[in-house]
Amino acid sequence: MVAEHLLFATIQFVAGRHPELLDALEASVDHLGDPAGDATRDDEAVRAIARRFVASLRAEARS
Repeated sequence: MVAEHLLFATIQFVAGRHPELLDALEASVDHLGDPAGDATRDDEAVRAIARRFVASLRAEARS
């Protein structure tokens, strides 16, 4: 939880100075995948989490 908070705050800080960062992060989501090597693998679920993360960053940037 601490690492996620610090990462989120760091990205917010950098994106405040470089708004194009969020576009670059969003564009990279399609390259993500689930590292599971069995039947539980769900690449799209991993991408959905990443998309929500970026959307949350964008919402925070607007407020």
